[in-house]
Amino acid sequence: MEQARFEGSYLGDNRRIPPTARMECKICWHVYDPAEGCETWQVPAGTPFTALPSEWRCPSCDGERAQFMVLDSGAAPTEADAVAPLAARLEGAFRQIAAKDMAGVPVVNKALGVQAVGFRAHGERALGVLITPWFMNLVLLPLDDGLVAPVVGSKRLVDFPSGRYEFVQGHDDRLGPWEGCSLFSPMFEFKAMADAVEVAEAVMVSLFDPEIREDGAPTGEIRRRREAEIAAAEAPLREAPSPEAVAAEAPAAPSRRALFTGGTTP
Repeated sequence: MEQARFEGSYLGDNRRIPPTARMECKICWHVYDPAEGCETWQVPAGTPFTALPSEWRCPSCDGERAQFMVLDSGAAPTEADAVAPLAARLEGAFRQIAAKDMAGVPVVNKALGVQAVGFRAHGERALGVLITPWFMNLVLLPLDDGLVAPVVGSKRLVDFPSGRYEFVQGHDDRLGPWEGCSLFSPMFEFKAMADAVEVAEAVMVSLFDPEIREDGAPTGEIRRRREAEIAAAEAPLREAPSPEAVAAEAPAAPSRRALFTGGTTP
């Protein structure tokens, strides 16, 4: 594939364009600022010019990317500058999966979309929550392309202040290596995208809360144990001759989201 040529001082060498560089269209003088993203193309803030989708064009005059010149280097690079492009790539990859591979699959909750929530640097990786119409996962993405990824399908426990979480190694040709820890699947518990985002944000807070840690047990085992307790509590309701009467007297069992938010679902 021929390398795109930018008609500014960097002469098409993407490696020499800082992540914060502001780029100006030489036709209409529209400025692309990574700090703001591009609302027209639904590009999130923090996305460098070099990480824009290949089909991206000037939102003002529809000019080609090659018509953009380097205006300035923008603000000094921060840790967030490295994380934001990865979150954007993650969203892009799973939006394609949702549109092509998962279209019409019964497990899909049509009320939901794809969104990366709360991504931040965590050691050598970016950490956040990925919401899709069929699952919600904690996700780890390597910040360095040279970081050696574990074998696809392998599992490892990652320690956080709130406990140890089991991550499974995956790989996508559009994204590269990534690791996921299942939080919810399927996603029919969520009636709207705002509900899923609220829980994802609560997960990112709870993840670093040492007060909810149970020493000696991986978090995945804690969650399975709690789900077993809930299932056992619900068993008498299924066997009772009058479920309505029993349910009216019995306290409601907490939902799965309550395990992360510390409350019950309305």
